[in-house]
Amino acid sequence: MSDDFAWPEPRRRLQPEQQDRVTSELRKKYDAGASIRALSEESGRSYGYVHQRLYESGVTFRPRGGNRHTSRRPRGSGPRAPR
Repeated sequence: MSDDFAWPEPRRRLQPEQQDRVTSELRKKYDAGASIRALSEESGRSYGYVHQRLYESGVTFRPRGGNRHTSRRPRGSGPRAPR
C-alpha cells in the first residue's frame, strides 16, 4: 500500500478485493498508532465496520482510554498532604 491510497466511496458495498485492500490499509494505520475512531472518520466507514475488519485481520487491540499513567513521579512518593 502506498501513502496515496484512495478510500472507496462511503456507503457502497465493497467487492472482496476492495475489502482486502481496505483491511490491509486499516491494519497498517492502526499498527502505526491511529485510533479506530480516526480510521472510521478517514475511511468514511462506521466504527463497527473498522473494528470488525481489524478483528478479522487478527490485530492485537490496544487498551481503551489511551495512556492514563503520565505522572512524572511514581504514586506514593513525595510528601503527603496534611489531613
